Amino acid sequence: MGPISFVKEYWRLMLLLVFVSFALVALFIPGGIMADDSYVDGESVNDNPTNLEYGLGLDGGTRISAPVVGMTAENIDAGAVDDDGQVDRERLNEIESTLYDNDEFELETGDARVSIDDDGNVHAEVFTDEVTEEQFAAALAEAGVEVDPDEDIRDGVTAETRNQMIETIQSKINEAGLDGGDAYESEQLGGQHYIVTEVPDMDPDELRNLLSERGIVEVVAYYPEDDAGNHTNQTVLEGGDIATVDPPQTSERGGGYEVPVEVYSNAAPEFQDNMNELGFTGEGQGMCQLSGGEDGVNFDHDGPQYCLLTVVDGEVIDAHSMGDNLARPMAEGTWSSDPSFVMGAPDQQQAQGLSVSLQAGAMPAPLDFSQEQTYSLSPALADQFKLYSLLIGGLSVLTVSGMVFLRYRDVRVASPMILTAMAEVVILLGFAALIRMPLDLSHVAGFIAVVGTGVDDLIIIADEVMDEGDVSSQRVFESRFRKAFWIIGAAAATTIIAMSPLAVLSLGDLRGFAIITILGVLIGVLITRPAYGDILQRLLTDK
Repeated sequence: MGPISFVKEYWRLMLLLVFVSFALVALFIPGGIMADDSYVDGESVNDNPTNLEYGLGLDGGTRISAPVVGMTAENIDAGAVDDDGQVDRERLNEIESTLYDNDEFELETGDARVSIDDDGNVHAEVFTDEVTEEQFAAALAEAGVEVDPDEDIRDGVTAETRNQMIETIQSKINEAGLDGGDAYESEQLGGQHYIVTEVPDMDPDELRNLLSERGIVEVVAYYPEDDAGNHTNQTVLEGGDIATVDPPQTSERGGGYEVPVEVYSNAAPEFQDNMNELGFTGEGQGMCQLSGGEDGVNFDHDGPQYCLLTVVDGEVIDAHSMGDNLARPMAEGTWSSDPSFVMGAPDQQQAQGLSVSLQAGAMPAPLDFSQEQTYSLSPALADQFKLYSLLIGGLSVLTVSGMVFLRYRDVRVASPMILTAMAEVVILLGFAALIRMPLDLSHVAGFIAVVGTGVDDLIIIADEVMDEGDVSSQRVFESRFRKAFWIIGAAAATTIIAMSPLAVLSLGDLRGFAIITILGVLIGVLITRPAYGDILQRLLTDK
């Protein structure tokens, strides 16, 4: 048989070998198939001998579920969309500004938003629990928007806001270097939506602190308002204006830390003009004597002060003056062509938090921790679960292997069956390593189910092929194999349909079990079952 004929006849077996090879590379080669932050110069930065990542059940950590604080006025008649579908952005900004400047309540930066969805519907949101529906309706009325507080306003935020929350939290987890963390949405009974955050190897207080920081970063100019010594504040730069962020470093000006940043080119000219107009590049150079400490910046001072304040979530964490290296190019108008500078922080922890907030972006709304649901597992207990999972997996393989050999008492049939079933598990593990899926106890249950259902299907193939007598003819073998494959194909379709709701709905650990089971069934039907047929055909038929 020539090479082409061999490939044509046994392409299913060769496909299995290719998938197993890729899976082994993804599992054991440093960095796997794709780049992995867990490896530096080919060396693992942790003690995991594989590229697998583990979730809370196998690595320890914390899961916190909490709703988003907020109130929404949906489908408001804002007069911001004309008959041709053109959006008046100035009108949306006008309504949002009115919410901040209303006579009913006070809002902090980032506590209100007016947006328009893909269908052209306008929504107004406030992200605080200190506003009543009547106050919200009255504030909108000041902007010329009439709403009924009982019918048009509801608790909770829009789906767009929740999606942004999830993206930002995931970015915070990634930027903080927390491998295996995940954020997703869960809908509770009654229609309330929770944001679920899972982070391995972190205790509840640490995770709660991470999630409680919205990450709203501002650079505020503090300067003399008049000759009488009164000072005022003006926001001159926001976190969204920052393009790139470098790791924190020790300040060259003495104590504290600095976070080097680069400003977007479209925001740099306005920042430069503000610094020139407010006097920071002239008489204000080096004119900041405000000092920071554990309790923030102390604003007790004598004489005029020209300070750039670093503000995170409304709290001033650092103040520094305009140095000559920054003032000179701003005064000359050349800084905007290379818009980089440093933001200050009093200690390394706050500098790291500032860096994470700038890179991840600000969370649009806070979480309501008064309604949180917390699950935590210690790393020591998780290590026990990991060991027990390995033992149970090995025991299931030995048990299935023993039953198969007792059933057939034929090494030609039983050995390929066990090897094929194990190949299915290896491919699944390789896929998990490739996409960096954090494996949990629910996934382990799914792997055990995959082994069981996989061997069941292989037994159906073996029985259907061998139970009707002589199978030495290749034509007879293929006929019987097709009949068996229709049976296992129908069973696989039934399993996928039954498991699909569990995989789609937010049902906690059941979701991981369903996903692994569905993937195992698909790999079995498309790769391993046909390959087992090729092996049996080679062993049982005459050539």
